[in-house]
Amino acid sequence: MSSILIIDDEKAIRKTLTEILSFEGYKIEEAPDGEEGLKSFREKTYDVVLCDIKMPKLDGIEFL
Repeated sequence: MSSILIIDDEKAIRKTLTEILSFEGYKIEEAPDGEEGLKSFREKTYDVVLCDIKMPKLDGIEFL
């Protein structure tokens, strides 16, 4: 099963993406900002990362 990390400060977007992708069989993890996303990314391996660009603390460009 492929795993996806969703990094977005908007809870509604994370929830929607999680519902859709989970239904399609993907294992999903969420992070509310770039700092949390980077922490998760360093701890685990993901097949895909979906990352918002404009976020507080650490934005998507800095994350990359």
